[in-house]
Amino acid sequence: MKTWIESDRLVLREITFADKEELFQLHSDPDVQMHTGEPVVKYMHDIEQSIESRLHDYKKYGFGRLAAIEKDTNEFIGWAGLAYLPEFDKVDIGYRLKKKFWGKGFATEASKAIIGHGFNVLKLDEIIAIAMPENEASIRVMEKVGMTFYKQAPYDDIITNAIWYKLSKTDYNKL
Repeated sequence: MKTWIESDRLVLREITFADKEELFQLHSDPDVQMHTGEPVVKYMHDIEQSIESRLHDYKKYGFGRLAAIEKDTNEFIGWAGLAYLPEFDKVDIGYRLKKKFWGKGFATEASKAIIGHGFNVLKLDEIIAIAMPENEASIRVMEKVGMTFYKQAPYDDIITNAIWYKLSKTDYNKL
């Protein structure tokens, strides 16, 4: 397992098949999935396919969604990371945490570390984030990490009025 990014409280490392039970717990929680536009996962096979996709992204793009591990407890708290969205030719930051870790600043902490990695190591020019309008907590995270409102536009057939935020490398360097 390769560690890609560390912050004060988190280790962000590659997702592996050893994480499948934890990922299943995360994605089968209706409260976690409520504002994602994705269905509640019912089958382990879906998680295994998702892990395959993550492994593919690491090789193809050099980045991807990463397992978020709390340093003090070594507990899997969720995932966070970048994803290339070919349909928009954009790099998106995303995160999903287990409920017991909500409201503790982990999404903001992970996002700041990931954005720094994206601009300073991967040399990206821009990072976007997309949320459903009712996902106020996620929108607050976007704003806390320096992202600004970009547009309200469809993301897919399910999220037709998504809120889009962005941060350029130039603006990041001013923070």
